[in-house]
Formats: sequence, C-alpha cells, structure tokens
Amino acid sequence: MNKRAFALVGIIALAGCTATDFSSPGLDPIPGSITYGGQPRTKLTKSPIGSSFPHNFIDQYGQQVDETYIIQPDRSLKIAHREIRPIRFRRR
Repeated sequence: MNKRAFALVGIIALAGCTATDFSSPGLDPIPGSITYGGQPRTKLTKSPIGSSFPHNFIDQYGQQVDETYIIQPDRSLKIAHREIRPIRFRRR
C-alpha cells in the first residue's frame, strides 16, 4: 500500500472515532437504566457535552447490564451502548 492510501485510511479511521452522533435516538431504557423513569432531574452541568460514562446494574432477570451514556447538548442523557450478560455462578 502506498503512503497516500495508508494516510487516507488513517484519516478515515480517526474521523470515525471522534465523531459524536447527537441525531440518533439511542436505545430505549429498561428497568435499572438511569433514564428508565424519564431523564434525571439533576443535570450534569460540569461534564462536557459529548462525554460518556458507564452505568452497570443487574436487571429483573438476573443479568448483568453494562450501559454507556452520552451527554447531549441539552444536558439530557442518551444510552449509546448496552451489553447484557448472564450472571455465571461458579461451581465448587
């Protein structure tokens, strides 16, 4: 691969990593999500817009849920990613 093609691939990859999509609605909240009963009353005023943070909980079915939230321009929260894993018990 020549240097120009390599640089172009690198630029495209970086552009994909740094873009924040505010237009998509995000995932629907489930019981245990921060936004399940609506948006929280307190706003995250010190966190930068577009920043993300994790939230982990056990759902009503006993599965571990890992969610990632993004702070929107209006300071509301959007669920950007969710991973659900069953809880595994160790055998003795």
